[in-house]
Amino acid sequence: MSAHISIPMYQRAVPQRYRLTGKLCKSCGKINFPPKAVCKYCLQGASFEDVRLSGRGAVYSYTVIAGGGAPPEFETEARCKGSYPVLIVELEEGPRVITQMVNPPEEGIAIGMSVQAVFRKIYEEEGVIRYGFKFSPA
Repeated sequence: MSAHISIPMYQRAVPQRYRLTGKLCKSCGKINFPPKAVCKYCLQGASFEDVRLSGRGAVYSYTVIAGGGAPPEFETEARCKGSYPVLIVELEEGPRVITQMVNPPEEGIAIGMSVQAVFRKIYEEEGVIRYGFKFSPA
C-alpha cells in the first residue's frame, strides 16, 4: 500500500516541485514555501508574489531513515539502498524544506553543510513517475 496523491493535486504543486517557486507575502515580506493560502508567518497576508528560490542552502538538521521506517511510497528505494538520509534544509532565502539527500559525502553529513537542489525522481505511483527536488552536497 502506498500514499496516494491524485494527479490533479500533484499537477497543482508543479511550480514548487519543479521550479522551487515560493510566495513572497506582501504584508510581512517573508517567503512561504511550500506556498500557503495565508502567510504562515504573519497569519494576515493573503496577497503574494511568486519568487523563484535559488535552491542553495545549508543542512539545518538531518536523520537517516532505515528500511523499516520508510513511508510506503519510498519502500522500493529503502529495499534497494537499505537506508537514506533525510534533511531539513534552510534555504538562502529563509524557508526550511524537508528533502532527501543524494550522493551523501563519505565523511558524513554535518549541520551547516552547504547543499544544492537537484531535480530527481521522487517515487512512482500507479505507473506515474513523480519528480521533484532532492539535495546534494554543494
